[in-house]
Amino acid sequence: MALNRDFVGRASAPSAPYEVSRVKIKEFATAIGDNNPIYRDREAAQAAGHPDVVAPPTFPIVFSLAGGTILADPELGLNFAMVVHGEQRFEYQRPIHAGDELVSVSTVTDIRSVGRNELITVKSDVTTVDGEPVCTTYNTIVERGGAG
Repeated sequence: MALNRDFVGRASAPSAPYEVSRVKIKEFATAIGDNNPIYRDREAAQAAGHPDVVAPPTFPIVFSLAGGTILADPELGLNFAMVVHGEQRFEYQRPIHAGDELVSVSTVTDIRSVGRNELITVKSDVTTVDGEPVCTTYNTIVERGGAG
């Protein structure tokens, strides 16, 4: 069944604040196999000009898809059993550091059919709790066979 196109333009409420910790950054860097010392060692990060350890560029995927509440809405019609990851990208205003408290607002920007698949794109604006822009994430999710 096709996804509900009325969801294009729909935005989530701001997410609960996510406190970025050194432990979570290190765990993420380990999970992706990146041994860069600025992700693990405060002194190395400071020597590189950062106030604390830096999160790897793809780290916001951990918390930024506040659109999950939108994606879980039964009226959208998304079948999670048929979902695969399509694409993601990140545009940064500044790096994410340990100690940041971040919130995100996610907006469905596109729903389209490609062959038998449905693709839904969600843009998430990530800011500090004080409203400082940090990054924007773009995630495309593919529902296999959803277009019929």
